[in-house]
Amino acid sequence: MAFLLSVALGIVTVVASIVLWTVLDTIGLFDTVNAFINDIQGKEGGTPFDLLSFASLGQVASFSTIVAVVNVVLLTTLSVLSAWLYNISATLVGGIGVTLTDD
Repeated sequence: MAFLLSVALGIVTVVASIVLWTVLDTIGLFDTVNAFINDIQGKEGGTPFDLLSFASLGQVASFSTIVAVVNVVLLTTLSVLSAWLYNISATLVGGIGVTLTDD
């Protein structure tokens, strides 16, 4: 169950990062940042700065996919470890007994 939930969280992470990048590109944030940094850099700065060379849609999608895969592996491993620790502590302490009856 933890694996399926972490896969769902990974898919949400990738889709959310792509949607956020698209929204930021649509409102023109990347062009504004490029213009701002080029104004600070001035004409003598050499080549103009291009933010999209560092954060293109492909690079953002690739990075978020890598983060999602690592997240799936870590969450699955941690939930297995947590279940194992709980089962050991429940065995030592005695756990909680629940009895269901059919009336």
